[in-house]
Amino acid sequence: MAVVKLVVHAPTPAALERGRRNVANLLKADGQAQVELVANAGAVAAALGQPDATDIHLRLCGNTLAANGLTAPAGIAVVEAAVLHIARRQAEGWAYMRA
Repeated sequence: MAVVKLVVHAPTPAALERGRRNVANLLKADGQAQVELVANAGAVAAALGQPDATDIHLRLCGNTLAANGLTAPAGIAVVEAAVLHIARRQAEGWAYMRA
């Protein structure tokens, strides 16, 4: 059976909340799944303000961080641009889901 590879996109605080639940539920159902939760826009400040157990899978948009004068704490991955990261993952065969 193929390994599930999913990128979950969260652009808003509400989407971040849903995305975190989606990530947790996916990993509970399939511990071998590869999943990333990509946050941009309003979801970035929300992610920084409320850490979560799923943050090991979190990828913050570097453009959003820079535009808002924010810095990611150690241990939280930053991608150059959420849109580019998502597009690359899809080109690599990852499925896309908007939270």
